[in-house]
Amino acid sequence: MATAQATDNKEPGELKDVPGWFPPLDQILFTWFLERQETGGRRGDLLELGAYLGKSAILLGQHRQDGEDFTVCDLFGGEAPDGANRAETAKSYSSLTRQAFERNYLSFHDALPRVIQAPTSVIPREVAPDSCRFVHIDASHLYEHVRDDIAAAHDLLLPDGIVVLDDFRSEHTPGVSVATWEAVLNRGLHPICLSTQKLYGTWGDPGPVQEELLEMLRERADVGLSVQEAAGHCLVRTRAHKGMQPPPFPRSRHCSAPEPVAPPAPTAPAPRRRPSRARRIGRDLLPPIVTRAVRKALAARA
Repeated sequence: MATAQATDNKEPGELKDVPGWFPPLDQILFTWFLERQETGGRRGDLLELGAYLGKSAILLGQHRQDGEDFTVCDLFGGEAPDGANRAETAKSYSSLTRQAFERNYLSFHDALPRVIQAPTSVIPREVAPDSCRFVHIDASHLYEHVRDDIAAAHDLLLPDGIVVLDDFRSEHTPGVSVATWEAVLNRGLHPICLSTQKLYGTWGDPGPVQEELLEMLRERADVGLSVQEAAGHCLVRTRAHKGMQPPPFPRSRHCSAPEPVAPPAPTAPAPRRRPSRARRIGRDLLPPIVTRAVRKALAARA
């Protein structure tokens, strides 16, 4: 997640109005992974660790199916568990409040997810093992916290569940990078694809979902795509081309559609002026060369 942005009390009309770093490419990938699970009959809970002002949570909430739980865990300005985390919170999230998150979320949904205002370290006690189909980790940028969040995701996810790790290669978040690649190299996490800021992975078999994803991406003209091999892993790299648009998303309850502007009424052509009787006689009797000279003289006087 990027550093905190300015907030105000205006209710968002569309998802793009909610502050936060959630670019169109990641909205497309979130939607694709979630819809693939749903059309394939996969069921399970949703979990987000670190919500900021709710932009990605709002999209996730759109995909909660009947009987599924959606849990969001964030400090929301509460007491951090240690000094380093307190310093990080004061620097990057000083404007974050639970009230702002809830206001934004309820602009798009009828009810809140299960909100836990606490450090993410409480999640293993709050969410059942092997219960989640999708986990988004976007909380602390400190190595020890991210390492523990990844370990929690491993235990909470179903065998073919998807985990998304934010800021895994941002220059200001080296702790996230270390924890992410440590999980890939030493803890069995299989990367499925990489966007500019997020790694999408699974502890299940990445092959089938990766093949389907590549098929979808190759049909899009707005996505740059490359495939590389590293340390025995297939890495699908994606990047957004200029002008990429996010997937369609319902507007909020506060969005008022702009009033249609009526097209201007067509103007009737000016009535053609009937030439006088003298002009008609002159046109009929005078030689053409004289008629043209008279017309030119009249035009010059007009």
